Amino acid sequence: MAGNVFKYGDNVDTDVIIPARYLNNPAPEALAKHCMEDLDAAFAGAVRPGDVVVGGWNFGCGSSREHAPIALRAAGVSCVIAASFARIFYRNAINMGFPILECPEAAAAIRSGDAVSVDFASGVITDETTGETFRAAAFPPFVQAILENGGLLPYLRARRKD
Repeated sequence: MAGNVFKYGDNVDTDVIIPARYLNNPAPEALAKHCMEDLDAAFAGAVRPGDVVVGGWNFGCGSSREHAPIALRAAGVSCVIAASFARIFYRNAINMGFPILECPEAAAAIRSGDAVSVDFASGVITDETTGETFRAAAFPPFVQAILENGGLLPYLRARRKD
């Protein structure tokens, strides 16, 4: 996976990722149109499939809405790399099949506009612009399976068929 970076700071909360006033239409495409709107009005028009969001500490704090990772994924974001994640956002992202990586070193070093590639199996993050590499913890096999199936429910359905 590779894409260009949109970088934000610490404490990006779920109400900034997808403002509550847009939750009356939970369709992913509708959420994508307003993703990050209150923090970066240009985001929804500028993000391209495969792009990456890089955040600081406590990314996804605030309410427990699963709409936040859905909005990011629907907007075209392939993953979020952050120094740390709010636990409920972390779990919601995995449950929705949206990959996120905690790596404080990468979050500090990667700049907005850089091209970044990520190998989820190894946890290696490469800033293709600078050539720097970083290592986040790789996902355990069961989390990789959840992500590969597109989320927790599709993963459980696939396991039931086995």
